[in-house]
Amino acid sequence: MASQSLRLLVVEDDIDTASLIQETLRDHFGPGCVRHCSSLEEVRAVDFAAVDMVLSDMNLPDGSGLDVLDHVLKQRNDLPVILVTGEGIIENAAKAIRNGAYDYIVKAGDYLFAIPLMVEKNMAIYRTRQENQRLEQKLKETVQQLQAMAATDPLTGLANRRAFGQAMARCFSEAVRYNHDLVCIMIDLDGFKMLNDTLGHQRGDELLENAARVLSANCRASDIAGRFGGDEFIFLLPQTDEATGRQVAQRISDDFKTVTATLLGNTPLAGRLTMSMGLAGLQTTRAATPEAMVACADHALYRAKQSGRARLVSYTREPNAAAPTEIIPTVPGAA
Repeated sequence: MASQSLRLLVVEDDIDTASLIQETLRDHFGPGCVRHCSSLEEVRAVDFAAVDMVLSDMNLPDGSGLDVLDHVLKQRNDLPVILVTGEGIIENAAKAIRNGAYDYIVKAGDYLFAIPLMVEKNMAIYRTRQENQRLEQKLKETVQQLQAMAATDPLTGLANRRAFGQAMARCFSEAVRYNHDLVCIMIDLDGFKMLNDTLGHQRGDELLENAARVLSANCRASDIAGRFGGDEFIFLLPQTDEATGRQVAQRISDDFKTVTATLLGNTPLAGRLTMSMGLAGLQTTRAATPEAMVACADHALYRAKQSGRARLVSYTREPNAAAPTEIIPTVPGAA
C-alpha cells in the first residue's frame, strides 16, 4: 500500500486542532487522504472497510478515545488505532495499548511534526503483522496438506495403512471404553492379477480407483476406509454390530459388481472381478488389541478366498476360546 493511497480517519472534537492535524497529514500524504469525525456518534456511522488507520483524541463530547478504540476493533480487529491526547498520563497510555491501540501521542511541543512519522511507523508495523498472518496461514495450510498427503494413499485417496492404523487404535479404544461394538472388514479384489496381466496396469489402477469410490460412497462420517496394500482394502465401522456390517458389506459388493460391469463392458473379464471379504466384530471376537481384531478380519478373508471367493466370511469364537488368537472362522456362505 503506497503512502499516497492511505485513508486516514481523524477523530477530534476541537475544530482548530482537527484542522491542524488534517493539514499536517495532507501535506505529508497528499490531498484526499483524511476524513474527520468530531464525536463517537459520527465514528459509529463510518464504514471501516474504507479506513486504513484511525487517529483519535482521548476526550470526546460523547465518549472517550477508549470507546472509539473499542468500537473500531469490534468492526475491524486488525485496524491500527493511534490515540492522540493532551493528557500525558502513563496509565492512560498503558491502558490504551493493552486494549489494542498501536500507539499513543501526547499533544505537547512539536507533536504535529511527529504525527506523520508515527503514522508511517505504525503502518509499517501493520503491514508486517498482516504479512506474518498471511505467512502463518499459508504455513498452516501447507502443514495440513502435508499431513493429508502423509495419511492418504495417492492412487485411491483413501487412508493409507499408517493412517488407518491410527484411526483403528482410536476407534478400538473408544469402543472398549464405552462398550460399543465395532466392525472391521478386510476386502480383497478377486481376479485383480488377471486383469493386470490381461489389460495392463493402467486398467488395474482404474479398478482400484473405482473400488475406492465404492467404499467412499458407502462411508458414514464416522466410518474409515483405507487401502491396506496392493488390491486389499479395509473398512472400519464404529458403533456397528455384525448384522449391520454384513449389510454394508453386501451393498459394497453389489455396487462393485455394477462398477466393474461398466468398466469392463463385454470383455472376457466381465463378471469375474468380485470381492472376497472377511468380517470381524469386536463383541464377537473380544479382541484384546486393534491388531488382533485386524488379524481376525484378515484370517476370515483368507477363509473367504479359500472357500470359493466372491463371498463374505465372519468370525465366531470357539466356545472355550481364551483369547482372540484362538478364534476359528466359519463360512456362513456368500453374503
